Amino acid sequence: MIKGISIESFIAGFAYGGTTVLVGQPLETLKTLTQVPSSIKTTSSTPNNNNILTTAKHLYSTSGIRGFYRGGTPLLLGGGLMRSAQFGFYNSVLPLMDDNFGKRDKNDYWLGCVNPHVVAAGWAGGIGRGLVEGPFEMVKVRRQVVSDWKLADVSKGFGVTLFRNSFLFSSFVIYMDVLKQQLARYDMTLSPFFTAGICSNMAWLTVWPFDVIKTKRQSGKFEGRSIMWLLKDTMRTGDMYRGLSVGLVRSFFANGISMEVYTRVEKELKVVFNER
Repeated sequence: MIKGISIESFIAGFAYGGTTVLVGQPLETLKTLTQVPSSIKTTSSTPNNNNILTTAKHLYSTSGIRGFYRGGTPLLLGGGLMRSAQFGFYNSVLPLMDDNFGKRDKNDYWLGCVNPHVVAAGWAGGIGRGLVEGPFEMVKVRRQVVSDWKLADVSKGFGVTLFRNSFLFSSFVIYMDVLKQQLARYDMTLSPFFTAGICSNMAWLTVWPFDVIKTKRQSGKFEGRSIMWLLKDTMRTGDMYRGLSVGLVRSFFANGISMEVYTRVEKELKVVFNER
């Protein structure tokens, strides 16, 4: 750590983000196509139900394996940068809060298990991620649903992306912290793979409806519609958790593997920076 900035977390976060894209992009593409019903062109004999199997078959028949990585190029760079921001901000803000306000005792925890400093640092990490991710995410979604875009569109869905990420990452680190507390009570531990896989899925379950709205907003297929209209329409059509199953499978494996990479890289960097 250099002058209160967790450099190793920024670098390890970049490795985490790159790994997440490489491992999870095929399922991420299916998730996006499932969340935007009009993404799959159908014939009169083929119902437009956009289930996972139908979406996967259509994508493979029209684009082959490459289709599953559609939109991955912007996220390969953006994914590294946004994860770098989220972990870097989080691991810089958390010790800063502990130093300035004192480490929270368990008596100060909300509901007896939620550390308020973890919540604040998690929101800081989520905001850092959202500021970077917004434009890259919009381009990724447009390429996945094969929709035209122009430079002026990069801010589409920025607000809901920022809110989703703040809520998502703060939920993730809260679940991580609570899980470690509960395991410690029984002298148990979990590997980084299972810890991140379980907690990332819990976080996505918490914020999934916002992700559906964010995807629709950025798809370019609902031009002129407000966030409130999208929210009401999503509730009316029962799409609040559309794409959840494939999203959770992607989240578990992509985040689990990425956390293993993050942990190894951060450990090696701490040795380099003499911060064992």
